[in-house]
Amino acid sequence: MRRLLLAFLLVVGSPLLFAQQALDNAAVIKLIKAGLSPDLIVSTIQASPGKYDTSADGLIALKEAGASDKVISAIVMKSTGVTPAVATGATNNGLPPGIDEVGVYYLSKSGQWTELMPEIVNFKTGGVLKSVFSEGIVKGDINGHVDGAHAKVSTTFPVQIAVYLPEGTEITEYQLLRLRANDTSREFRSMTGGVFHSSGGAKRDTIKFQPKKLAPRLYQITMDSDMGKGEYGLLPPGSYTSSNMASGGKIYALSIIE
Repeated sequence: MRRLLLAFLLVVGSPLLFAQQALDNAAVIKLIKAGLSPDLIVSTIQASPGKYDTSADGLIALKEAGASDKVISAIVMKSTGVTPAVATGATNNGLPPGIDEVGVYYLSKSGQWTELMPEIVNFKTGGVLKSVFSEGIVKGDINGHVDGAHAKVSTTFPVQIAVYLPEGTEITEYQLLRLRANDTSREFRSMTGGVFHSSGGAKRDTIKFQPKKLAPRLYQITMDSDMGKGEYGLLPPGSYTSSNMASGGKIYALSIIE
């Protein structure tokens, strides 16, 4: 009876003990080795401060130590500051509160995911479409034009963007762009099909980014102060469909003021 009581206190008390201190990968592995259920470990991760190693090596070490995908997902979300949806019968497919359909969202300063409504972008080719051939893909430069000197939404660094992808779409098909503002509009040079040149003028307005997967089809893009304030846009795939005439599409734009 005494052993059963001690075992019960270990299982129930361990999460409470860890909840009083910052967790890390090693602490989570201890909880796994103690035999706690994945649901109990996830609850402990969500309720406790923590600093985790979410590199490829760190996640592999967790997996080898017996961490379930649910536990690893909770660690990744915790390290990115994303609060997962609370299960109340329906889990919303594991999406964070505020993200309930395909689209682009930004994290407001109050910590809420807010849908970013697209703006209209008009495309045109500057006369003859320049093309280069590589692996059978035809690529061409296009010019994008968005009305207004500034985006309808303004914010400050750091900026967190969440992209919930349509079925069959990859995050690498999106282009993060710096928009060149003038008195009445914002402009950029981009690529048809979301494929970048290895060189050329189109590259000057594209910005490399490292997406972080938060859930199936959900990715986070972080923009920090090193990028500098100004006008930015996220161009989804399929915005440009014409290869030889003006066409229209959409872009998700933000004005970063500092």
